[in-house]
Amino acid sequence: MESDSKSNTAGKQVSRRSFLKGSSALAGLAMFGGPALLMSSRSVAAKDASASILSGSHWGVFKAQVEQGKFVAAKPIAADKFPTDMLNGLPDLLYDDSRIKYPMVRAGYLKHGPKANDEMRGADEFVRVSWEKAIELIAEELERVKKADGNEAIFGGSYGWKSVGKLHNCRNLLGRMLNLHGSYINHTGDYSTGASQVIMPHVVGRLEVYEQQTAWPVVVDNSELVVLWGANPAVTNKIDWILADHGGYEGFAALKKKGTRVIAIDPVRNDSADYLEAEWLAPRPQTDVAMMLGICHTLASEGLHDADFLDAYTVGYEAFEAYLMGKDDGTEKTADWAAAICEIPADTIRALARDFAKHRTMLMSGWAMQRMDHGEQAHWTLVAMASMLGQIGLPGGGFGLSYHYSNGGTPTAVSPILPGITATGKAVEGAAWLEKSGLASIPLARISDMLLNPGKTIDFNGSKVTYPDIKLIYWVGGNPFCHHQDTNQLIKAWQKPETVIVHEIGWTPTAKFADIVLPATTSYERNDIEQGGSYSLRLMAGMHKVVDPMFESRSDFDIFNDISRKLGYGDGFDEGKSEMDWIKQFYDAALKQGRARGVDMPEFDDFWNGNEPLVFEPDEAGKNFVRYADFREEPLLSPLGTPSGKIEIYSRTIEAMGYDDCPPHPTWMEPAEWTGAKDAKYPLHVSTTHPRHRLHSQLNNTGLRDKYAIGGREPMVINPADAKARGIKDGDIVRVFNDRGEILCGARVSDSVRPGVLQVSEGGWYDPAKRGAIGALDKYGNINVLAIDKGTSKLAQGNCGHTVVGDVEKYTGKLPAVTAFNPPPVQS
Repeated sequence: MESDSKSNTAGKQVSRRSFLKGSSALAGLAMFGGPALLMSSRSVAAKDASASILSGSHWGVFKAQVEQGKFVAAKPIAADKFPTDMLNGLPDLLYDDSRIKYPMVRAGYLKHGPKANDEMRGADEFVRVSWEKAIELIAEELERVKKADGNEAIFGGSYGWKSVGKLHNCRNLLGRMLNLHGSYINHTGDYSTGASQVIMPHVVGRLEVYEQQTAWPVVVDNSELVVLWGANPAVTNKIDWILADHGGYEGFAALKKKGTRVIAIDPVRNDSADYLEAEWLAPRPQTDVAMMLGICHTLASEGLHDADFLDAYTVGYEAFEAYLMGKDDGTEKTADWAAAICEIPADTIRALARDFAKHRTMLMSGWAMQRMDHGEQAHWTLVAMASMLGQIGLPGGGFGLSYHYSNGGTPTAVSPILPGITATGKAVEGAAWLEKSGLASIPLARISDMLLNPGKTIDFNGSKVTYPDIKLIYWVGGNPFCHHQDTNQLIKAWQKPETVIVHEIGWTPTAKFADIVLPATTSYERNDIEQGGSYSLRLMAGMHKVVDPMFESRSDFDIFNDISRKLGYGDGFDEGKSEMDWIKQFYDAALKQGRARGVDMPEFDDFWNGNEPLVFEPDEAGKNFVRYADFREEPLLSPLGTPSGKIEIYSRTIEAMGYDDCPPHPTWMEPAEWTGAKDAKYPLHVSTTHPRHRLHSQLNNTGLRDKYAIGGREPMVINPADAKARGIKDGDIVRVFNDRGEILCGARVSDSVRPGVLQVSEGGWYDPAKRGAIGALDKYGNINVLAIDKGTSKLAQGNCGHTVVGDVEKYTGKLPAVTAFNPPPVQS
């Protein structure tokens, strides 16, 4: 979705519900938005609503309640047994004061052209222009840059959680237009799994992070011990890359009902740990690898490892064991060694190893541990540990990297796959986001480095990447000024291009730092179609237009079509097809698949006019799916995609790369910044967790903010001991700072974080006290102001969003007003 917006009316009509309602099973259902939430959501809509229209979002499929032409409430469908109350924020996206109403151009840019004073980005006023003028400016600039510097000077690799929908996929639409114009520079990777999606193919021969997990019914029936290692599915499964189906909560509820033992390993006692009444272990942040190595050493030294599994299904264990025993570096990775680093008692580490080996254990890992310096090592070490346990491919055993994402583990339904519009014009089904497009790609998390250092060559996954000299940035469907690390460096980098163009719904920080800003429609002001459940594919819904577009907003499809025509490409973009033509084409392709598989589906008109989603059910194979079972049963007939066909605990491929920051087997390496360093400058680690009530930065500017903001700012959780030492109390406004910047937050004192740790959720809207200035105090609380901007290693060049250290103090100055959600000044 391009942005987030808050209504002054609809958002205040919904009931406010805290996430945790208690420890009983019934309260747990309310926590996940079960029957209790469903009833409260139904009460939102007026009895005499003028329309109830089917649509969908990252937060689920819903019926939009429309009264007198206004979208007033989103009512979850009955098939969603655990809907999220974030649906209550959706009407706000249309009506908030932060909504971009008209095409806007930065005043200095409009007056002086693309080589204007770019240091005024983020500080300048804006001027309203007509759509005709805006399209003309963009077409002329695309043509100018192409002629002067070539298509390699155009960056169109914009990234973010764009709106759902197979047609109005703004990132693909941007690529489609730019490909007509001769191509562009794209990106590779993402901010979620930048390190793991590169290392895992070397280890297990597949992405792993975006693949189906052992089905929840199998876990519930067979797992004797579940370990949530840095994972918080109770929060992160509220959303999905496509339409959320929330099936993972059924697994969670069943696990709780059965009383399965759960251990949560996390510096923060999160909502999942509370709901499952888990045993909580809180290691020092960024030391997961050391703790795992201590467990691995215990398994090896006590003979608890499965030597037969290691011999049959892995390569390189001998070298890894030699490392564990200190034969290479003289340091044994004992539990005592690990304890000194992670601050979990050595006896506890040894007990974990014994418990993991004794019981059928499922290791469920989150992704935060790989968004750190040397992040590649975390999941590699986890896989090595799971291999030593020898339970990979057994029901309820092994590891999973996606139980917390898009409700992984929800049984896969028997359903067709909807195709969608592509950037290249080729038909791509399934993982269309993996479609290759563009002249070249740079690792996404290196965008600031790219802009600041054109011509620089970096290592990346065994190859060399040379940065282009970018003159034009075209960004849609994302908000880099919230999701990229080291905001002040990004501001400096953002001054380098000659032109920045952004499509947005609301005045996000990124929109405020653009030259040309076009008002985009929300998903609820256009028609589309989408599937539900990234792993289950259980739902298919027509996303009907709920209301007409507000103000002068237009769909990205129409905008890019007009630009393409202005550039002289005729029907090259839309192929002469209307919005509904495309939607019907996608559905008919799925209908053809469905009939071939014996799936009962209606004709398109009946589907579209029925105003109900299609619900598909899993078969027995889906309900009983065990990840890697085929590999375990027939390793020769079902080999992995690694060079050896096995799990590579030691990678000869990585060894050949010769990187000093990514050895060929799992290894503990100190992060660039952490609180355990001998020369640590700052005493506190900041845990940048996923927010409870928004999707990254989306919905930050809605009425949902009333649920969590403290003093109008992003909350910061601090342990009572750390708060007492600094004279900080509940509700105080505090300054969190390090050498990279400073932010204001509202303090909440709680023992849910371990001593030495602050918790500030990522995604808060950047709000500089001095507009556009490098180093300005952030008045709202965007934690990426403090995060380090470096690659995880030469292998993956992922982001280090969880490598954040700093300190905090009570703010004693005059409090500046929060303006993050206000439009920028407009020249009259």
